[in-house]
Amino acid sequence: MASQYSVLDVFAGAGGLTEGFDRQNFNFVSHIEMNPYAVKTLETRSIYHSLKNSRHFDLYPEYLKNRTEKNARVNFIESWKKLQLPEIGIISEEISVNSQKNIIKKIKAGLHENDQKKIDIIIGGPPCQAYSLIGRGRDPAGMANDPRNELYLHYLHFLKKFNPEIFIFENVPGILSAKKGKIYSHFQENVEKLGYYAEGHILNALNFGVLQNRKRVVLIGWKKSHNLEYPDFGSALPPFRIHDLLSDLPIPESGQGDDVPVDYRTGPTKYLKISGIRTKEKILLHHRVRRNNERDREIYRRAISIWNNERRRMRYDELPDNLKTHKNVTSFLDRFKVVDNNGYSHAMVAHLSKDGHYFIHPDINQTRSITVREAARIQSFPDNYIFEGPRTSQFVQIGNAVPPLMAEGIAKKIKEMLLKI
Repeated sequence: MASQYSVLDVFAGAGGLTEGFDRQNFNFVSHIEMNPYAVKTLETRSIYHSLKNSRHFDLYPEYLKNRTEKNARVNFIESWKKLQLPEIGIISEEISVNSQKNIIKKIKAGLHENDQKKIDIIIGGPPCQAYSLIGRGRDPAGMANDPRNELYLHYLHFLKKFNPEIFIFENVPGILSAKKGKIYSHFQENVEKLGYYAEGHILNALNFGVLQNRKRVVLIGWKKSHNLEYPDFGSALPPFRIHDLLSDLPIPESGQGDDVPVDYRTGPTKYLKISGIRTKEKILLHHRVRRNNERDREIYRRAISIWNNERRRMRYDELPDNLKTHKNVTSFLDRFKVVDNNGYSHAMVAHLSKDGHYFIHPDINQTRSITVREAARIQSFPDNYIFEGPRTSQFVQIGNAVPPLMAEGIAKKIKEMLLKI
């Protein structure tokens, strides 16, 4: 049953933050996203939630099973439309000065279709690349002039137009220092002018049960007239490790076609059951590994051996000359990184789409980078979550997302806040 609270989802991406609020049964009026592959992923998952409590849920596992067949997705969407279930409100447009008016018109139409009078919550955060510390380290001038720096202004515009009770603005910690802190302080000043009290904290996905050391700024704002305070999300660490997350997965085949369904190797671990990551559908997608040349495989062997035996990261300058691909041996020496099988993963990044060097599987007998499904699990996406588009886009979508377990923890607290209004 949908919540009485209506949500506007801005810069929705592939739906990581969305998933948490969907699980808490919030009512989405609109999702705004410009990337065509992320839009398709978001659409597929929104249909999943639309079907979840209906008599026609079998449409979804059928699509999971037959996804590689010709016209499978077209037939899936057409079958869903015939059911005449509520619209899912996806607005596939770039947010800009020129498009704002049309987007707002569509959001208002969504409110009318959902028989809602107003937007209660706005969630989201602009693309984080422009605020990334890594990006600034590699290209400081380019990042300083990146037009994505200004996308937060559109978020402010939606706050002004729809005047929600509460909003959530999520981004990388680098936003705190972007343009010498001017972006974050300007955002704070403007939400205060709009009548909100806003407080931001750096939260770690680990404290929400995600097996990943992933820190994000989560700024929560509420109308000054409400007697609210920033939630206490706790600081407990999960008692599980990466081997509890990945041990049931089969050794993947190498190749480009990553959507052929495969079987699990073993039953689910306790963590997979508690987290809900392994789902009841006995269909596993996105678990083929990209092809690695022999030079990369040798580098991976060395990196895995050093990590497993010495518990330290291999530095690039430690490689013999015949394995080095460039002459820079003074910066970014940690470009080859093994996922810690006996600990937590380091933070997932979209760069995984370009190469897998930063996310090497810990099994020395496999010498490979992680698959899309393994990346999705590290981000706490459930196994029945389908990522549309080519593998490069799937990695980008996953790397940019808010982990669903973290999003659900935030959504629970937001629901508690709303009940106090």
